[in-house]
Amino acid sequence: MEKTQKERLFEDYPIPKAVASLAIPTVLSSLVMVLYNLADTYFVGMLNDPVENAGVALAAPVLLAFNAVNNLFGVGSSSLMSRSLGCKDYETVRRSSAFGFYGALFFGVVFSLLCTVLKNPLLMLLGADSTTYDATNDYMFWTVTLGAAPAILNVVLAYMVRSEGASMHASVGTMSGCFLNIILDPIFVLPWGLDMGAAGAGCATFLSNCVACAYFFVLLAVRRKSTFISISPRKFTMEKRIVLSVFAVGIPASIQNLLNVTGMTILNNFTASYGASAIAAMGITQKVNSVPTQVAMGLSQGIMPLVSYNYASGNSKRMKKAIQFSMKISLSFLVVVAIFFFVFPGIVTRLFIADPEVIAYGERFLRGFSLAMPFLAVDFMAVGIFQAVGMGKHALVFALLRKLALEIPALFILNLLFPLYGLAYAQFVAELILATVAVIELKKLFERLKKRDSAAGAGGPSSDKT
Repeated sequence: MEKTQKERLFEDYPIPKAVASLAIPTVLSSLVMVLYNLADTYFVGMLNDPVENAGVALAAPVLLAFNAVNNLFGVGSSSLMSRSLGCKDYETVRRSSAFGFYGALFFGVVFSLLCTVLKNPLLMLLGADSTTYDATNDYMFWTVTLGAAPAILNVVLAYMVRSEGASMHASVGTMSGCFLNIILDPIFVLPWGLDMGAAGAGCATFLSNCVACAYFFVLLAVRRKSTFISISPRKFTMEKRIVLSVFAVGIPASIQNLLNVTGMTILNNFTASYGASAIAAMGITQKVNSVPTQVAMGLSQGIMPLVSYNYASGNSKRMKKAIQFSMKISLSFLVVVAIFFFVFPGIVTRLFIADPEVIAYGERFLRGFSLAMPFLAVDFMAVGIFQAVGMGKHALVFALLRKLALEIPALFILNLLFPLYGLAYAQFVAELILATVAVIELKKLFERLKKRDSAAGAGGPSSDKT
């Protein structure tokens, strides 16, 4: 039987070409997701009002919490879908995608309702005070109360489309929303437009996510005869095998993001005690820092279908080559960016705001965050690999180590030793230690795969072109 294009991509393409085909669109998609928030920060920053900028920054943990649902159903279902494709089990692909879609929709609505009902205590938890309350609340009305479900579905659908190797379609969907956001932001935010401030940025983001979701619905309708992805209610199932397989990968990934939210909330609360300018600077720094780190994350997510497929089909050699090639690219890129951010932090910070006090804070924050970048390349790749091969427990351990055992304690200790500025170095301490553990665990994984191949009497299929 002649191989399909998907099978040729996963089995026969040279490694650089296969990685590029999957990872480049995914990296672009990841960058686009950052640009959603960066655009908000940039155009709100043009108002040169630290309070409005602080409102956007304080809401960031809640938006990050979306990723808990994204990962639960997006990472979880797409990992099972890719492994099922490797085993040619297409019915499982259909049922796991339907489960992921309706699970994401349900929890997106629940997330929105809970945040709306618990609005006041939530805003206090985020660090909003009498000065920043209104700006934060207005921004969250659009991005959370109305926008939670479309924001979550946008990402989950992109994960599913990517699992079949259609990374370009996943990126186009995400980018359509981003470009619309960039167009709408100045219209809604700035005085010459609707002059809505932070609320306008939130409204633009909400509308953009709705458009991105619409793209994916149209795509699945057009490709219904050539895709195994299903969002039909008839394919939805609570079959124990599917639920447990999705949750085995999705729950650890979800917990990882919830811990990220916890860490960011603690960071913002520490920073809030130093005033709106410090909060604005920390928010800008975090979002600037997220641009290169999302490239590394996008690369690790992009190769997940390739890793999952070859792991399930027994081609460990091809899987290992894909990982090694991707690691070299990710590490090299982040080292270069880290050096630039460390040497020229002022140039970067001035792109988003003209306030001298915010810039002064931002320069010192960015230098601290930049030191963690090379180690993040290793850590992201390790977690992506664990998720791809179904090692959800390892991904969970890494999440617990990163936040609970390392980064959160470092925030308390470094803020005590070096008030405010020590906060920017907590991530570096955590990622340095975690990268060391990641290298050890990846080495163990490769050794187990080597033994598996030896026991099977071969090193996997012969189609491991490089």
